[in-house]
Amino acid sequence: MSSYIIEGGRRLEGEVEVSGSKNASLPILAATILNKGNTKLYNVPNIHDTKITQEILKYLGCKIKKNNGKIEINSKKIIKREIPEQLMRQMRSTVILAGAILGRFKEVTFSYPGGCDIGTRPIDLHLAAFKKLGVNISEDSGFITCKCDKIIGTNIDLDFPSVGATENIILASVYADGITKISNAAMEPEIVDLAKFLNKMGAKIEGAGTNIIKITGVEKLKDVSYSIMPDRIEAGTLLCAVAITGGKVKLNKVILEQTGCEIKIENKCVCLKAPKKIKAVDIKTMPYPGFPTDMQSVFASILTIAKGNSVIVENIFENRYKYVSELKRMGAKITVEGRIAVIKGCKKLSGATVESTDLRGGAALVVAGLVAKGTTTVNKIGYILRGYEGLDKKLNKLGAKITIKEEKE
Repeated sequence: MSSYIIEGGRRLEGEVEVSGSKNASLPILAATILNKGNTKLYNVPNIHDTKITQEILKYLGCKIKKNNGKIEINSKKIIKREIPEQLMRQMRSTVILAGAILGRFKEVTFSYPGGCDIGTRPIDLHLAAFKKLGVNISEDSGFITCKCDKIIGTNIDLDFPSVGATENIILASVYADGITKISNAAMEPEIVDLAKFLNKMGAKIEGAGTNIIKITGVEKLKDVSYSIMPDRIEAGTLLCAVAITGGKVKLNKVILEQTGCEIKIENKCVCLKAPKKIKAVDIKTMPYPGFPTDMQSVFASILTIAKGNSVIVENIFENRYKYVSELKRMGAKITVEGRIAVIKGCKKLSGATVESTDLRGGAALVVAGLVAKGTTTVNKIGYILRGYEGLDKKLNKLGAKITIKEEKE
């Protein structure tokens, strides 16, 4: 994999645009399967995960055209009902394609998904929900086959507000007979975006953004054009990058109020000015509207140089602290005990050669490298490219100095 070479110690300042949301794009791309015609999407980020999803759509039989930031998907003649294993294993979110294929064709075959190794992420909730919708499920040699004569609307009470399970239930239920009600549903903004998209196509979804979502089955959908929401995790990452260097920026979306940063919201933009010294804070990751687990590692980077001690409690994924050993190579003072990380703020970080362990952990190392004294080399940036569109270019626009070193085969 390629590497980022980062020259630290540069104050970031300026204005930069945030790309479309990765976590909204993936279920919306999957949802185009439900439309038996043309769908035009705007603001889809050009990242590894959206490319893989589009490859799966092509494999299924969709025709895809790209032009000036617009993606047009014709899903009229889908000929296959299975998700290819080699693509399924590249990222976890491929599992939401199952709900869309099942919703339209009443059958789907897929293997267990892959993705970043940040903890146990079983799909039991997805399969249990499918069963409640009247789907018969069989498993053979690692492949799962779901079949039914029709999807039957029902009440589904999730044991945990899983984003993926909530999305899969919505996608599988759009054409259901009757009403499907999800209790303890995930409330993330990306689910709201999915519901808005489907409703624009003619679906009947109520309550997205709350813990109870109701889907009334419809007989058909229509062609639409839709623009994906901005990526709040990318926005948070860029804001952390500016905050750690003591800079200021004009940007969309923000989650940094308690660290001492000055924040002003202007229309759909946010202006942030970092303090001379970041304040220590305690955070706990929780399902939305709590602190997002996807921001935990990136936020930890800025806390490494905060004044005082900070405590992080990771309540979502048990293996999300793999990046810690890499930050410690740069001089960070972090102690991990189970799901709790204690960060003792230090005066400075030092450049080092470190390795991305997962998507957000890799981004955390980039953020740390921006303030570290000397040069930081972040290896295995393929993880980062899964979820960030041109992260190096955006940071360089703000004054960073990041180059890419391509690894020769």
